[in-house]
Amino acid sequence: MALEIEVDKKNCTVFTKNAQSISSLISGSYGKMEHGALFLDVQEALYLIDIRNAKCTDAARNSYSFNDVAKMLGGKKQMARYFTYAAWRDRGLVARPASEIEKNYGRDVTKKYEGGKFEKFGFALKASFYADDLIGIIDDEQSARQIYENGWFGQFGAYKAEKRGALGKLDVYETLFLMKHSGMHVKEYSQKDIEKLAAHRRQDFEPIYEVYEDWRLNGFILKTGFKFGTHFRIYFPGASPVKESGWVHSQHVLHVFSRSSKMLISEWARAIRVAHSVRKTFVLAINGQKKKKVKKAKSVQGLDFLLYHRKGADIEKPKNGRPKYLMLSLSEEEYLGGEELADAIEQCKSVGLDLMLGIADRESSVTFYAVVKIDIPSSEYEYYEIEWVQP
Repeated sequence: MALEIEVDKKNCTVFTKNAQSISSLISGSYGKMEHGALFLDVQEALYLIDIRNAKCTDAARNSYSFNDVAKMLGGKKQMARYFTYAAWRDRGLVARPASEIEKNYGRDVTKKYEGGKFEKFGFALKASFYADDLIGIIDDEQSARQIYENGWFGQFGAYKAEKRGALGKLDVYETLFLMKHSGMHVKEYSQKDIEKLAAHRRQDFEPIYEVYEDWRLNGFILKTGFKFGTHFRIYFPGASPVKESGWVHSQHVLHVFSRSSKMLISEWARAIRVAHSVRKTFVLAINGQKKKKVKKAKSVQGLDFLLYHRKGADIEKPKNGRPKYLMLSLSEEEYLGGEELADAIEQCKSVGLDLMLGIADRESSVTFYAVVKIDIPSSEYEYYEIEWVQP
């Protein structure tokens, strides 16, 4: 027997009072029982019409199509929300409206990154700075070699060929960091001069440098991520470009996403996929997102679905399990703001869940990205791994 659901145009609700339909839908974790009827969220109703061939009518037995219901009950980003909901359900998993949050679920998983501490070099450093190129040059071979081999600052000689040349070449982040934290003297330029030159060249220099400085002070090594479409690639404390085993390959890339900036979803997702394709973990830094105590919340705004996942071989359901993620539904053609993403992450933390980004492309195919918090004990900031997942 086909599922039967009913639409109430006046109250903008969809429900069923049919006993067989109620039994079937409850077993599949659909809807919510109220006063003898099972009320459905709009995405649930659309999914049942689209995938389960549900028959939708009103009290006068007039029929309603998928588009009729979507137009009548829809809100913002209706199709992005529907496609991401359907993609989760099509995997045999349960998704419920985010409005059903009742408590703090305590499922926030944090990955700990063991850091270290930057040690100031015990000798004088001198460099010349080339403003048009934002490059610092150390032409003292001994100093250039020491900071390269012992701290991996700059590039000594040629890339992957240290014996070819005797100069130390520093990018603007390395130049400024060594001026601030190891007393390097730069001919004709002060620290403020270089900050102004860099900020004039690119408006986001300040937040990018803040993140670079934070990781470097905690013992990590950051080098350009240009080849991977990100700001930096990350090496953990102890990494060296001159180990006997040969060239060290990074396992992580880092991208800085300022709260005040916006990025087209397709471009943002492309950087994550590039990192994944070269087997690197994508780390996101939201500038201005400092560690703070998160207040518990009983409701969320702007997020779309509570997602139940798997526990071992079993699929978790509302009746006997707990949700794992909160999903933010997005489409390929929209922009995501740093403030919006930061707010979504904060809301997830407040209810003890991880964030899942569901992105629907132009063919309605959906890609999922899990967002997991990183803990660097001595850092003032919070960072997040973003991983392409196949639920």
